[in-house]
Amino acid sequence: MAELIYEGYAPDDAPEHRGWVLGHFMPPDDPRRTEDVEIKWGQHARGERHHPAPADDLRATAVFLVSGRFRVDLPGRSVLLDRPGAYVAYRDLTHSWVAEEDCVVICVRWPSVPAN
Repeated sequence: MAELIYEGYAPDDAPEHRGWVLGHFMPPDDPRRTEDVEIKWGQHARGERHHPAPADDLRATAVFLVSGRFRVDLPGRSVLLDRPGAYVAYRDLTHSWVAEEDCVVICVRWPSVPAN
């Protein structure tokens, strides 16, 4: 029988999957494996950038700021997350981002499916 509990520390586990700690990409018997949602613990240095995701990656996303300053660029609009607890949610949009200061974000994306 598979273990139904996983106990970890996000900053230690996150690097193995580019920050993602829960989703379809976890091993089959891992309780963090799910096709319903992905959760990312993102620690980003000032100036770090992510260029646009593929336009056909149609999922919903929410990004929550834990610390620092983080900007999400969406078609026709930029959203600055500038204090702890600030967040943005969007669906079916390509995006890019930049860490305006050293920061920590929690990103939730659903469903959890392989990237197109």
